[in-house]
Amino acid sequence: MESTLKEMRVGASVLDMDPKSTVGGGVEDVYGEDRATEDLLVTPWTISVASGYTLLRDPQHNKGLAFTEKERDAHYLRGLLPPAIISQQLQEKKLLKTIRQYQLPLQKYSAMMELEERNERLFYKLLIDNVEELLPVVYTPTVGEACQKYGSIFKRPQGLYISLKEKGKVLDVLKNWPRKSVQVIVVTDGERILGLGDLGCQGMGIPVGKLALYTALGGIRPSACLPVTIDVGTNNEELLNDEFYIGLKQRRATGQEYYELLHEFMRAVKQNYGEKVLIQFEDFANHNAFELLAKYGTTHLVFNDDIQGTASVVLAGLLSALKLLGGNIADHTFLFLGAGEAGTGIAELIALEMSRQSKVPLEETRKMIWLMDSKGLIVSSRKDSLQQFKKPWAHEHEPVKGLLDAVKAVKPTVLIGTSGVGKTFTKEVIEAMVFYNELKKLTPGLRAKQFFASGSPFAPVEYEGEVFYPGQSNNTYIFPGLGLGLVMSGAIRVHDDMLLAAAEALSGQVTEEHFSKGADFPTSLYHQKNLSPYCC
Repeated sequence: MESTLKEMRVGASVLDMDPKSTVGGGVEDVYGEDRATEDLLVTPWTISVASGYTLLRDPQHNKGLAFTEKERDAHYLRGLLPPAIISQQLQEKKLLKTIRQYQLPLQKYSAMMELEERNERLFYKLLIDNVEELLPVVYTPTVGEACQKYGSIFKRPQGLYISLKEKGKVLDVLKNWPRKSVQVIVVTDGERILGLGDLGCQGMGIPVGKLALYTALGGIRPSACLPVTIDVGTNNEELLNDEFYIGLKQRRATGQEYYELLHEFMRAVKQNYGEKVLIQFEDFANHNAFELLAKYGTTHLVFNDDIQGTASVVLAGLLSALKLLGGNIADHTFLFLGAGEAGTGIAELIALEMSRQSKVPLEETRKMIWLMDSKGLIVSSRKDSLQQFKKPWAHEHEPVKGLLDAVKAVKPTVLIGTSGVGKTFTKEVIEAMVFYNELKKLTPGLRAKQFFASGSPFAPVEYEGEVFYPGQSNNTYIFPGLGLGLVMSGAIRVHDDMLLAAAEALSGQVTEEHFSKGADFPTSLYHQKNLSPYCC
């Protein structure tokens, strides 16, 4: 993946760039950004603790009815709360019962967000203890609907909104954020929210949801997390005509105007929070996602979850499946339906793993991987018209339009869908996959097995008396742990070896019990308690 990004930088690295052209100087610490996280003297009496009515409105410290008699006296809460003292555990039980009574997922989402806004600790206690049940509520798939209706359910701002109006003042905007020890930032420009397209400013639901999981699954303190939306407008006509839309009502800025704002943001983040703050790019459109990752990958601690996180979790699923099927990943031929951020990111990490296992050059292992986009199979004859990130996957072959024809031509052993277009893995496509493989990769005498995994959760399926549990190939298995590792290790750059290690670690969690249920991801992870220290 780093080699692909280097190609996009035309071979340049941070060591051979002009310091003036790199963010924060790159080599030379021109702006003193790398010293921004050095310990500063703090006068103890300058730190104040809220009390009374203000404390009850502070989600970071509010405990609701869990305040003890002693605490109510000490913090001037007498008379501001009913006399009953109800423990956090009992409050959790009551809230879970209430949430389960709601019929619509969006109602449950709103209830969870309202809880986070008034009692942060109870929110995370509830989420951590019931993560399998509530993950689909605060994250995919419900978060997609929440983003679509974000303007309607918006009550209290969460995170920072940086728009074109703040150009030239981004550093000042960052300093408005009340929590100063930020370690992880999730940022989006709202142009490609999940499979829903351009949602503009309403994409804020994604950074908020991701960072909730950084705490619940990764253990990062909520006060160290900062959700950010870069608002450069929207091309969504429905939003532009919506009188209640909360973002800039103008068409998206592009080109120099867009990149100047992003550049100012990246420089301001490093200047305000230092070299070691993790910046996760989320749901940027293809044409910007790869450009930003290539540009800032050598100067900042950046991570694109759509490209790198998705790649790592899918590779983990493949490595898990190989434990049962036997052989190694270099024995396989891959066909992808979809050649965007997810498709090319997964393909590159698979090629890297194949190269690592087989000691074959990366350029050769890429030839075992084929990608299809909306115009058909990516082949050499199309190279001149392809976007830069697709060019490494343009192999010698005659043009092929449809997926079924591509399966017949390539004869892949692995079929991966990363397209937003549904109902493309038809019965004919699956039958062709089975026909061309003829179980040749399976151990003799072993019944044929097909592994299914999707980004969003699906209910168990009963077939011929057996119950199968669809795997969830979701980035939540990767980004919280990877982010925690980056923060704890003091890393200043993200490297491919980290993504490969994360995939191998995830694969190592899969057991025979999972295989027996038709799953190649460790679904029982969601049942584990105390995944995060931030629970009480």
